[in-house]
Amino acid sequence: MKAIVSNKYGTPDSLQLLEVERAVPKEGEVLVKIQAASLNYGNLVLLSGTPFLARFAFGLFKPKYTIPGGDIAGIVEAVGMGVTQFKKGDEVFGDLSQSGWGGFAEYVSVPVKALVHKPANISFAEAAAVPMAGTTALQALRHKGVIQPGQKVLINGASGGVGTFAVQIAKAFGAEVTGVCSTGNVEILQAIGADHVIDYNKEDFTQSSDKYDLILAVNGYQPILSYMRALKDHGRYIMVGGQGKQMSEAMLLGPCLSVTSSKKLGNMLQRANQEDLHLLKELLEEEKLQPIIDKQFKLSEVPEAFRYFAEGHAKGKVVITMSED
Repeated sequence: MKAIVSNKYGTPDSLQLLEVERAVPKEGEVLVKIQAASLNYGNLVLLSGTPFLARFAFGLFKPKYTIPGGDIAGIVEAVGMGVTQFKKGDEVFGDLSQSGWGGFAEYVSVPVKALVHKPANISFAEAAAVPMAGTTALQALRHKGVIQPGQKVLINGASGGVGTFAVQIAKAFGAEVTGVCSTGNVEILQAIGADHVIDYNKEDFTQSSDKYDLILAVNGYQPILSYMRALKDHGRYIMVGGQGKQMSEAMLLGPCLSVTSSKKLGNMLQRANQEDLHLLKELLEEEKLQPIIDKQFKLSEVPEAFRYFAEGHAKGKVVITMSED
């Protein structure tokens, strides 16, 4: 089978399209013929080996997982011993980030816990856009943020992969949602149901008198004290992803501020979870969730897709399709 292979940490230029041996599903696994996959921040970490602490999970000197790609959607080709949840021909989607990665390939063998059935009302490309970004948004809002109907929720970085899902999921839970984005992305947030849209080129939400019950920071740096001022008493601030100073503030300063205030500030790391995937599947079937796809690339164009994604300006998700057509 064809696969994108990364044998050393580096830039997108180090990725190679190679012929590799197709896996055979073990007990409790299914072999999936991949139709589409998508890019996430974790793919950049797996490619570059930075931040360095990530290497303790991904391989200290070279990548432990040589075929990147976490989000997939495809068709079950074969099932291993003991598998009853899926059968040959089932359409599925899932998150491989806790199951050895391997999504940028024509086939992958994966534990059943990483997959759920694909909704019939969306395409493979749309399904592949969902798992990691959708689960991140869901876990940040529901598990960490304890979102409640009627709350005022602000999403900073609302037009990216996680952000577009967060806006829609918060609306599905009955919140009043404000999305923060650049001028060129205002219409996207309006289209997916944001109640209010703030163009950060024209307005600084941290200087406004408006206060929020829950703030989700996906992209765009603001000092944690500025976020704190924008929270109501007993409000919550959650950072997902992030780099450098923003991450340090959320991890180190956030817990300290939380002790001395009624406001809770911190960060969250997404974990693959089949139960959360099932809930996302329901929201997709009920048309309360619509994946936003910015660009699609072929498998042979994965290095180009990485370069585009690394620029940080994608509107929604960047998707890889296995077909060369």
